Amino acid sequence: MKVVLEDLTKIFPSRNKKGAEVTAVDHFNFEIPDGQLIGLLGPSGCGKSTTLNLISGLESPTSGRILFGDEDVTDLPPEARGIGLVFQNYALYPHLTVEENIIFPLQNLKGSRKMTKEAMHEKAVEAAKLVQIDTLMERKPKELSGGQQQRVAIARALVKIPRVLLLDEPLSNLDARLRLQTREELRRIQRETGVTTIFVTHDQEEAMSISDLIIVMKEGRVQQIGKPQDVYDDPANLFVAMFLGTPQINVFEGEIRGGKVWIGDEAVLDAEGKADRAIWVGIRPEGFVPDPKGPFTCQMDRVEVMGRDVSVVSTHPKMTGRNIRSIVSAENRFEPGQEEVRFSLKPYKVFLFDRESEERV
Repeated sequence: MKVVLEDLTKIFPSRNKKGAEVTAVDHFNFEIPDGQLIGLLGPSGCGKSTTLNLISGLESPTSGRILFGDEDVTDLPPEARGIGLVFQNYALYPHLTVEENIIFPLQNLKGSRKMTKEAMHEKAVEAAKLVQIDTLMERKPKELSGGQQQRVAIARALVKIPRVLLLDEPLSNLDARLRLQTREELRRIQRETGVTTIFVTHDQEEAMSISDLIIVMKEGRVQQIGKPQDVYDDPANLFVAMFLGTPQINVFEGEIRGGKVWIGDEAVLDAEGKADRAIWVGIRPEGFVPDPKGPFTCQMDRVEVMGRDVSVVSTHPKMTGRNIRSIVSAENRFEPGQEEVRFSLKPYKVFLFDRESEERV
C-alpha cells in the first residue's frame, strides 16, 4: 500500500495569548512506495512523531491530504485506516497472556469482519510465529524480557494484516544488543509480510541499517530524502552531513580562493570553477589519509586503537568541534610523543557548504 502525503502541515496553537504558534510539520510532500520500509529520521522535536500521528489519524492535519493508495484517509478515524501501531511504550495489558494481548485487536472487529475464537487463535499463532514468540503464548508480560514484550507488541500490530505499519521509536527501551537483534528482526518481518512500514527514530545508525529510504527532518521540514548510502555520500546541506555518521563529520571554517579549498593557511583540495566564498568544510572521519607530505596539518592529541582501524584524535585552529576524529587503517604507525600529523584528503569524502545558507556548494 503506497502512502501519499500532499502538502501535509500541522500547526499547534500557542498555549497562551503571548506565545507563538508551533509548526510541527511544514508542507510535507512525499509518496512512500508500496511495500517499502521508510526511516523517518531527525533530532527530538523535528516533527517525525507528529508526522506518524498524522498518518495514523491520532492527529488531524491543519492542511494537506493523506492517501493510502488512491483512498483519501485524511478525515478517517484511526480504526478505519487499516494501520498497525507500535510505540516506544509497549502498552501491553499486564493481566492478559501473550495470546490474549495479540488477539485483542481482533475482538473489536464488527459485522462481516467478526471472527470466531478458533480463527482468532489461528491468526494469533501465525503472528506469534512470525516474530518467534509462539512458545510464549501462555505467559504474562511481566514474565517476558523487554525484547520479548516488544515482539508481542509487533505481533499485535500485525495480526490484523494492516495496510500500513507505523513504528514510533520501538527499540529505544532496549539495551544495545537487543536493539541490534530486534532491528534485524523488524527488517526480516517487514520483508516477509511486504507491508509498507514507516519507522520513526532519532538513531541514524538504526535508520540507515534497515531502511529502503530515509527521510531526514529538521524543525518540521524535510531536509533530504533518499537511499541511506546516497544521503550519507551526498548530503544536501550541513545539517544532514552532521546528523548522519558515527563518528560525526569533522567541520572546519574554510574558504574557496583562487580555485583551491583553504583551511587556515593550507590549500587542502582543488576547487576549480567554484566562486571564491567563505565555506564550511566537512570531512568524513574516513576521508583522512596519513601522509608525511600531505597538505593538511593537525596537532596530534592521541591515537585510540579499535582493532582493524585506529582513531587519530587531533586538533586544528579552524575546527568547530572539540576535536578531529580520523579513522585510518591500523597498518599506519604513529610515533610516541608525535606532535603533529599530516593528511591527504579523499575528495569524495569532503563536502563544501556555503557559510551563510549551509547549503551544499
